[in-house]
Amino acid sequence: MAKEMRRRTFVSEMAAAGAAFHIVPRHVLGGKGYRPPSDTLNVACIGVGGMGGADVRGMSSENIYALCDVDDARASRSYEEFPAAKRYKDFRIMLERDGANIDAVTVSTPDHTHTVAAMMALRMGKHVYCQKPLTRTIWEAKQLATAARESGLATQMGNQGHSWEGTRQIREWVEAGWIGTVKEVQYWTNRPIWPQAIDRPTEVHHVPAHLDWDLWLGPAPERPYHPAYAPFNWRGWWDFGTGALGDIACHSMDAAFWALELGYPTSIVAESTALFEETAPAVCRIVYEFPQRGAFPPLKVIWLDGELTPPRPFDLDQGTPWPPDSSGQIWIGDEGTLVAGIYGEEPHLANSERHQALMADLPDEQCPRTEGVYAEWIEACKNGGKAGSDFAEHSGPLTEMVLLGNLAVRTQQALEFDASSGQVTNVSVPEELFRSEYREGWGL
Repeated sequence: MAKEMRRRTFVSEMAAAGAAFHIVPRHVLGGKGYRPPSDTLNVACIGVGGMGGADVRGMSSENIYALCDVDDARASRSYEEFPAAKRYKDFRIMLERDGANIDAVTVSTPDHTHTVAAMMALRMGKHVYCQKPLTRTIWEAKQLATAARESGLATQMGNQGHSWEGTRQIREWVEAGWIGTVKEVQYWTNRPIWPQAIDRPTEVHHVPAHLDWDLWLGPAPERPYHPAYAPFNWRGWWDFGTGALGDIACHSMDAAFWALELGYPTSIVAESTALFEETAPAVCRIVYEFPQRGAFPPLKVIWLDGELTPPRPFDLDQGTPWPPDSSGQIWIGDEGTLVAGIYGEEPHLANSERHQALMADLPDEQCPRTEGVYAEWIEACKNGGKAGSDFAEHSGPLTEMVLLGNLAVRTQQALEFDASSGQVTNVSVPEELFRSEYREGWGL
């Protein structure tokens, strides 16, 4: 991903030419550490508590122009750290009133509001950064990918591991043949770490004074407030989130999606504990089968959540505990096994002797290194090009592939796909599982 020439500031030669006749103020000439306003993005942040707060701080090299959140308590830290920023509760009003002053938008709301916020920003000509999973439904992922492609704007999903060293090492080591031909990749996670496999609560609760519940619901169907949903436990509810798979797989499956060119599977089979109408199961095992993909042979991908773990690698050092962590990934090749964290961090071969021998003769770096997920996006906003996890080419298709697994979970049927289109070919899946219906006033 070659960097293009940075945006020009004021031409210094002009100042030099007139130096004998004029004293030029610093705000014109610039100086060490000075960056003119023309080279600084005005950023509006939607959802600024929790991970949204981290996203605001990730953009602090730019001008945090506006902060938008429906929950004053959750947003309080961001409000304190950026007191000059304008404050809004409704992102629609923010974009309508202040759109002319905004260059770029971050979206860090619960999953069900990602698409309506990101789409509005894109259609207004704003660069967009959106937390993972990019969308709540497969249809939304397609819509955002198409809109981003047509807009030519800079987009980025917040799966930060894609920009990290570990993901690049995994790709380079696999391409160098360190574990031979990859036959299978397995993922495990301690998620869900929030309640799932439950029915809708019936107790009556007052809405906290610091929360605008109607705006929190946004495009989702109306229901009474309950702390079972907000501020954190929404992930397990299908109306708001995408369960453990949607939460983590856009991190963990990213390296394989990128390095092995996964695309669409040909089949998905899911097993789980008891199904509930409105929430994801407590435990899932999902098997994706991928076809031959150019030079890549067929591949099996296995997802395990609810603290299920994969078998001990055949070549793991004797006496080494397994699994090494509560979440992770294992790449199984015909010549060895590679283990890494859930974000692709700290990759290593299961056999330490083989790992040390290969590390002594590292392959040349083939994947460009970056300064991180925020810096990538800022660079793309200012100078063109694409961030590593842009909506059109990477994070949209990745999210779509991930969320196909939830179709198998929710239908409890083995699903077969046309790998060229991603369409289910063997059974009829209810339309509401593919796409979102929005409350009045919240449509795309």
